[in-house]
Amino acid sequence: MSQLQLPSSLVSVNWLQENQNGENLVILDASVPPIIPFTSRAIPEDITQRHIPGALRFDYDKKICDQSANFPHMMPDADYFAAQVRKLGISNESAVLIYDNVGVYASPRAWWMFKAMGHDNVAVLDGGSVAWYQAGLKMSAELPDESSVKGRFDPAERSESFCDAMAVYQLLHDSTGTVVDARSEGRFYGRDPEPRNNLRGGHMPGSKCVPFQRVLNEIYMKPPEELRLVLGEVANPAQLMVATCGSGLSACILTLAAELAGFKKLSVYDASWCEWGLPGKLPVTLED
Repeated sequence: MSQLQLPSSLVSVNWLQENQNGENLVILDASVPPIIPFTSRAIPEDITQRHIPGALRFDYDKKICDQSANFPHMMPDADYFAAQVRKLGISNESAVLIYDNVGVYASPRAWWMFKAMGHDNVAVLDGGSVAWYQAGLKMSAELPDESSVKGRFDPAERSESFCDAMAVYQLLHDSTGTVVDARSEGRFYGRDPEPRNNLRGGHMPGSKCVPFQRVLNEIYMKPPEELRLVLGEVANPAQLMVATCGSGLSACILTLAAELAGFKKLSVYDASWCEWGLPGKLPVTLED
């Protein structure tokens, strides 16, 4: 059997159903519980106990993250990342397909982590395991966190894929790109409290608000032509777009949307508002 090459950074349930026996395919469940309501669409209550057959657990919230960081699920260094994904049987030749159990929410973060490590044969399952379940396809109660076969993954780190507060501060003060915030307008303008304690309300001066739900149709990603319209309102596809959010998770939804829309220069502010919103000297505003 020939090696699978994922056709896009986003694939459908139908594609997975047709290709799930690919010899180099690795399916990962990267689910993280949303800290805010995700969708109005009904999601089965027991979906967290159901998994796509053959999937392995990719826990970037607690395990595949920087264990010494002060902020949630920060990107680990290349050596640690590689050691962890080898335990999942992942090699440089693997086609890595990632999903989560509420739609397109946590999976883009894992997708971007692989992209940051130079692995481009990686995609998100549109609609996640909810779409798989609603299609009436077989599900499993098993979700191992390691593979019986070890992989041979050698990273080729792209350090520009994630950035820090200093890079964001500099971008806010020049015209080479745009900082786009995936939080709600209520949080962006300080009308609603942050879900995490001890953080200021408001946003970075000069940043733009695109709540991540704007690039979604409930549990699915919007078509590329719609994504171009949404993101084109605030960012130039030819320039750098840095995505930020509360903790660096939903920012990756915007990053996936931007790639599908044809943006080429993308980065994620890893610590996001968990760092910027702390009491201190980093500038915060409630105004446009």
